[in-house]
Amino acid sequence: MTVTTPALDPRTAALLVMDYQQAILASLPGQADPEALLSRVAGAIADMRAHGAAIAYVRVGFTEADWAAIPPANRTFSFLGRQRLMHHEDPATDIHHRLAPEPGDIVVRKTRYGALSTTDLDRRLRDRGITTLVIAGITTSGVVLSTVTDAADRDYRLYVLSDGVADPDPHAHQALMTGIFPRLAHVIDTAELCSLMCSLRDESHPDRAETGRA
Repeated sequence: MTVTTPALDPRTAALLVMDYQQAILASLPGQADPEALLSRVAGAIADMRAHGAAIAYVRVGFTEADWAAIPPANRTFSFLGRQRLMHHEDPATDIHHRLAPEPGDIVVRKTRYGALSTTDLDRRLRDRGITTLVIAGITTSGVVLSTVTDAADRDYRLYVLSDGVADPDPHAHQALMTGIFPRLAHVIDTAELCSLMCSLRDESHPDRAETGRA
């Protein structure tokens, strides 16, 4: 059965740009093309801005207190704490300059995988009337997986940008994109993103759809 991807209303949507930081981009394998990835996400940001959608940036970074609070049972983050990695003031944890936030954007700092778990992002999105999230982030098996499952439980409508996410493990990336995420979200690419917003505009203004007027 063919499932039609629903049009995307930018008035109630936010693009989550997650972990696009220098240190995390550097972790991608040599065969990845970070410049092309950045270009696609920059294009998605521009498209959503042009349609009036919200943009929310998520970055991982730790204070001394954050490191000290990580329990040994947390295998991933206790290692970061012991090694004193990803300090929040380290330039390597900055959002990549090509995707820099603008005034009025949401920016949050997190200390675990998910964008919603250690931040006030959910409240800030709800305060703006956001009910739909478009997901871009690295890595697919880290922040993207955690955020998609958490946001699905919080009843957001979800779209995952297939060409706006990446992972060092191609097998994990493929399994998530084809086996897991389609159960929780609409998987689209950055080219489809604009057309989904435009299709809603045309539905709202049938004379434009029929005559081709902008």
